[in-house]
Amino acid sequence: MFDAMTTTSVSLRNVHLTLPSRAGDVDILRGVDLDVKPGEALGIVGPSGSGKTTLLMVIAGLEKASKGDVTVAGTSLNGLNEDELAAFRRDHVGIVFQSFHLIPTMTALENVAVPLEFRGARDAMDIAADRLKRVGLGHRLDHYPSQLSGGEQQRVAIARALASGAKIIIADEPTGNLDHVTGEQIIKLLFDVKDQSGTSLILVTHDRALAQRCDRMAEVLDGKIVSGATP
Repeated sequence: MFDAMTTTSVSLRNVHLTLPSRAGDVDILRGVDLDVKPGEALGIVGPSGSGKTTLLMVIAGLEKASKGDVTVAGTSLNGLNEDELAAFRRDHVGIVFQSFHLIPTMTALENVAVPLEFRGARDAMDIAADRLKRVGLGHRLDHYPSQLSGGEQQRVAIARALASGAKIIIADEPTGNLDHVTGEQIIKLLFDVKDQSGTSLILVTHDRALAQRCDRMAEVLDGKIVSGATP
């Protein structure tokens, strides 16, 4: 179980990720060390192809490190199988992507309730409704994704990330498909959620000004963190 008094919510030590390709193995991450404190907002920047998104995938257990130690929310991910990693994500990590990844045939309420139902929560719909109200969509519960604006769809995705009570929110370019004004609203919402819930927020962005609004900024270059690895 995650302990709120734990020194770090994310700890990576000498993490490597090597993936096969037709041209041979490709080193995506090359010895990453990283600490994130509970309740901290970390902005991650770096050029395209530097390994930013892959780093998030490793933290979320969506990619398994080829080498090194990955500990998230007090749990070592190294020895977990795919089912165990899925259960870990469900209980501890909320993920917000640039693309909203909503199920088009489900309402906003149903999209948020899905991960709760996977956990066996009997009050999944009530919790989902509460989370949607927290992100300002209490009046859109029965709307389908196609009936929502881009900003509203991203709010649904954030509500879904919050549904399980996750203490770590991972956001990969969450405003990339939104206009500037709507993007600012989404970023404010993410920071408000962090402050109100005490979650750690790990935000990948190409916008250095946005990253500098976080408690700390880390820069990824050529598969390594070259600055800001520790608080």
